[in-house]
Amino acid sequence: MIKNWFPGYSLADLNALLKESSHRPWPVPEGKWQYYQEWNEVLFFHWKVPAALLKPLIPAGLELDLFENEAWISLVPFTMQKISPAGLPPLTFISDFHEINLRTYVVTEGKPGVFFLNIEAEKHLSVWIAKLLSGLPYGKATMQRNKNTYLSRNAAKGFNLDLEFEVKAFLQSKSKLDLWLSERYCLYLNQGQKLYRYEIHHLEWQIAAMELKKTTIDYQINGFCFTDRTPDLIGYSPGVKVLAWARQEIKT
Repeated sequence: MIKNWFPGYSLADLNALLKESSHRPWPVPEGKWQYYQEWNEVLFFHWKVPAALLKPLIPAGLELDLFENEAWISLVPFTMQKISPAGLPPLTFISDFHEINLRTYVVTEGKPGVFFLNIEAEKHLSVWIAKLLSGLPYGKATMQRNKNTYLSRNAAKGFNLDLEFEVKAFLQSKSKLDLWLSERYCLYLNQGQKLYRYEIHHLEWQIAAMELKKTTIDYQINGFCFTDRTPDLIGYSPGVKVLAWARQEIKT
């Protein structure tokens, strides 16, 4: 029996993770998963955005997903850990890094997912490898975080994040919007003239309330500036353990 398939995560745990799927909107993908990763200490910032602003950013073959006829965009700072191919141990100097993604919500073929408008990470090597292997829009930023702060500077794009926060109690029941924003089991990528889907699996997110002590969010996308806009919804999660499958091309 393999007791330490990954440090702190046994083969038995992985099998149990795959069997827990009642929370998913569709079954766990068939075939062998390709990557293991952990998204830890996750902060969620969500804004309602005019759909007309986002539609030009969505590639052909995807439809902007709406909640009660409203489009949303989210900024998600977190810490990536233990990312590694199936059967191989993680290498901390590559596998562990802080990351911020800016995403919106899309759907095609009945599978709602996320579409990344921007991704930043703190390590040059991790950014290069992630971009090479996944095709996702990774870029380098300078980042620091501790238990209650998160700081990021992206000089190339002029993006800045400076947060101080306090985690509060876990939500006893999540709203339909909480579930709609968080329970997404695929992501979409357009590369060249092709559209791809990455399927993922994890347990349902645990979400806690969060109080902001200091908030500087200097980001903008297609004319939408976050600097003076209070998020419509925020939250915190200790994170999820994630299995990811190889990407599949979507014929459009």
